[in-house]
Amino acid sequence: MIKIENVNFRYNSDSDYALKDFSLTINPGECLVLTGESGCGKTTATRLINGLIPHYYEGEITGSVQINQQNILKSELAQVSHFVGSVFQNPRNQFFCTDTTSEIAFGCENVGLPISEIEKRIQETVAKLEIGELLDRNIFHLSGGEKQKVACASVSALEPDVIVLDEPTANLDIPSIQNLKKTIMFWKNQGKTIIIAEHRLYWLKDICDRMVYMRNGRIHFDKSMNDYFEMPLEEITELGLRPRSLKEIGTKSTHYNGNEIFSLRDFNYRYEDTSVISLPELTLPVGSIIAVIGRNGAGKSTFSKCLCGLNKNFKGSMQIDGEDRYRKQLLKKGYLVMQDVNHQLFCESVTEEVQLGMSTQKFNQLELVLDSLGIQGLSARHPLSLSGGQKQRVALASAILADKDFLILDEPTSGLDYNNMKKIADLITSLRHEKTLFLITHDPEFILQCCTHVIHIEKGELLEQYTLYGHEDKLLSFFSTTS
Repeated sequence: MIKIENVNFRYNSDSDYALKDFSLTINPGECLVLTGESGCGKTTATRLINGLIPHYYEGEITGSVQINQQNILKSELAQVSHFVGSVFQNPRNQFFCTDTTSEIAFGCENVGLPISEIEKRIQETVAKLEIGELLDRNIFHLSGGEKQKVACASVSALEPDVIVLDEPTANLDIPSIQNLKKTIMFWKNQGKTIIIAEHRLYWLKDICDRMVYMRNGRIHFDKSMNDYFEMPLEEITELGLRPRSLKEIGTKSTHYNGNEIFSLRDFNYRYEDTSVISLPELTLPVGSIIAVIGRNGAGKSTFSKCLCGLNKNFKGSMQIDGEDRYRKQLLKKGYLVMQDVNHQLFCESVTEEVQLGMSTQKFNQLELVLDSLGIQGLSARHPLSLSGGQKQRVALASAILADKDFLILDEPTSGLDYNNMKKIADLITSLRHEKTLFLITHDPEFILQCCTHVIHIEKGELLEQYTLYGHEDKLLSFFSTTS
């Protein structure tokens, strides 16, 4: 049993408490989802359970946290890892090895299991999770969904009683979500206690027993998953929760009336002997907002790095007004917000971060952009102390305030609730005609809120492109048929 009683916690870098009088009891074998707006405290709650607070994330804490009658706040982190496993939002943050087999074995090795037992557990885990094709693979060559499978396997091999997942579907396509769902159902049938911090709730209907909605560090309500799925849609929207199915997503796209065009020519990129991107020619409107869709591993992120000239061996060009722009010119014209924004946060405060690449002409827009993204009150905070959704918005603010013609946003709504997704969509819509934006995303609701065009990439090649207005059903069909 997990028993959290009257916990108040404040990170050392914060003035406000992330958790306030937080109490929660989770029974053995129960599957529970923590949800709420970005920054509500759900990630902090998971860190209490897996021991990262107070052993890794330090701060001021009162109250008690017990798992199976063991005091987590006074136990060593290595001791907690014997019975609590964690799968992070970005699996790369928990990898220690460069090949998949070593990664699955890593946790077992660290708790001192005999070699014969480690080999046995690897074989059993791989067979039960059906991931034999992922053995002996280079970690850096895996898709997002494949990395998630390896992370789950490394946790499963340890055979913990409790498994914690923080925003596990943030960067996954629908087939990968279905694979994750299958893994969690396997754990549940084993009698594991499972805690999931998540914004996407539709896939959890048949998995979770309870839903805990948090607001400002407190539990706002705790109800059964069945009761949640019977709530009126208006109440769901008011709470800032995402739709429970594709049928609840409204179609809002508008007609785009821009005339100027640009062309991508000979967009080819090879990694060693493998072709990752092969786009002979693609013509799109300047000032449009373009959704880039496709399955995990389709080449979308590689395409984004080619767009802004980050891949050194890339030889393609962008033609605007009859002028070809090659890699070095693209570096000056484009700005990429990466899927893992931790790699591009450098400064000591949010204000310094968003001003880092800002032109003097944009200074009068600074407060407006921060306010529109809901991060104005975080100006003095260290960017790395923020929640995943807040970091995402800080990086987006930096991109908008930079003097660039093309913005490329890789999964800009990962880890975001409905209200903050809507804020980003509205801000991006306001940039229409001023900048050209490429949005690499698995979020159909976000696409319908702000995009004007869609390009569909699979296996590095252009499968389809179309204007979104009048073709909303085609977009929704892609997301429904991939499930």
